[in-house]
Amino acid sequence: MKFRRGKLCAWIVSLLIVFGITTPLPAQTRVAIGVTETMETFNPYGDSVSLLYGIWCQVMGCLGTYNFDKGDYEGMLAERWEVKDPNTWIFHLRKNARFHDGSPLTAADVVHSFNRIRTDPQSKQKQNIAPIASAAAIDNYTVSFTTKEPTAPLLEYLFDRFIVTSKAIYDKYGADVADRKYPIGAGPYKFKELIPGQRFVIARNLDYPGMKEKKQAPDEMIFRIMREPEQRVTALLNGEIQIAQFIPPHLRDRVEKHPASKIAPVDAVEIMFLAMSPKFKPWDNLLLRQAVAYAIDRDTIIATLLKGEATRLDGPIGAGQYGYDPNLKPKYEYNPQKARELVKQAGFPNGVDVDYYTPVGRYTLDKQISEALVPMLRAVGIRAKLLTPEWATLWADVQAGKTPFYYMGRGSVVDPSVALSQYFETGGSPRIGYSNPKFDKLLAQERQTFEPAKRRKVLAEAMSLLTEEAPAHFLWRHQMLYGIAKNIDYKPTPSGRMFGTEIRVLR
Repeated sequence: MKFRRGKLCAWIVSLLIVFGITTPLPAQTRVAIGVTETMETFNPYGDSVSLLYGIWCQVMGCLGTYNFDKGDYEGMLAERWEVKDPNTWIFHLRKNARFHDGSPLTAADVVHSFNRIRTDPQSKQKQNIAPIASAAAIDNYTVSFTTKEPTAPLLEYLFDRFIVTSKAIYDKYGADVADRKYPIGAGPYKFKELIPGQRFVIARNLDYPGMKEKKQAPDEMIFRIMREPEQRVTALLNGEIQIAQFIPPHLRDRVEKHPASKIAPVDAVEIMFLAMSPKFKPWDNLLLRQAVAYAIDRDTIIATLLKGEATRLDGPIGAGQYGYDPNLKPKYEYNPQKARELVKQAGFPNGVDVDYYTPVGRYTLDKQISEALVPMLRAVGIRAKLLTPEWATLWADVQAGKTPFYYMGRGSVVDPSVALSQYFETGGSPRIGYSNPKFDKLLAQERQTFEPAKRRKVLAEAMSLLTEEAPAHFLWRHQMLYGIAKNIDYKPTPSGRMFGTEIRVLR
């Protein structure tokens, strides 16, 4: 009898198992996730979207993250940190942190990552280090960040969003080759495959501290782009994926009634808004922007389209987010008559024509919501033409500041300081193009205020001014519905980050 080598090995292993000499290896577990964001670049700093921050954070490693269960920041690559003086923060790195090739992660890698975020021509993350003047290695495991001015919310800038990459690999191969061929990180998962526009695959790193004890964490995670809700739901019910992001309210019953799936709701800290860029006409007109705020019936949209699965916003943030003030003024109530009057006072007695851009399939019912907003706007004389470009195109244009009027969300808003700076501070980013010296001064003041009560007061003043100026009209926070296979134990986070270490595959 002749055996090929592979068949012979398999036959021998089978005999060993039968006679109890060994036990079979456990089957590899895979969790596929249907997601809606972009995955277009191999450069960990080449885009600024919530999904990629979460993936790169668990592949490359982050200094730390925000633990919603504890309500506080916790270290990842950093084991502890301290504020030496109002302008100097010291981070102490874990001494057992190692890259996937076995080399140690040191302070030089953190400094390199800071410099690359700041200088890489492809970097879309410069706003994350905007308050920092410099970074320096004190020793192999200690990093000092010197801020341009005292910055109380610095952890909100650095944690979850500061991706640490290898200086040695970058120096050896250069940016493009290092990113594409040697994406070696120090996180709990390893890079396996990225096909831009389709999927991102990562595999468990058993050498990561504590990972061997997480025996039920998936061996492999596959993030698949599926922007159509029906596609995600069908894939979930067919077993093609095990987690489906953002189930729209009208499909909730279909998922809950299926014997193999369940719904996991979570109150998101993503704020949804209408952006009106003052650098474009007619949105340079304050009265017209305020007219939009009075024209939108948020309560009806939440009650009908969203079936109550959202919480109305009357300012940039809502309950549970840092600095929330329930008495924030002004508060825009639905008032179409006042909106019509403001349109006329703005100098448009016969109304005004505008282009209105919406994502399709990126957020819960985004296109349907926009289709409901358009007649509300037209009823007060703002004749909005609805445009629906591909998400990747729209997102690129928004980041470049080319889109005058659009529907959008800003995720992971725990402390609002970073988001307010990114979208509304002069020089923060070109996404909206709003500039107001008074607002800039208030934002700088709150960053320099380390006493929480005083800082909240300044934040409230800044958010009140922003609400009155209305470069954006804040709408709601969704209650996000995740469809999850019943053999998966997972509690979604308010930020939308999905870490394999928090997922349990029930065997």
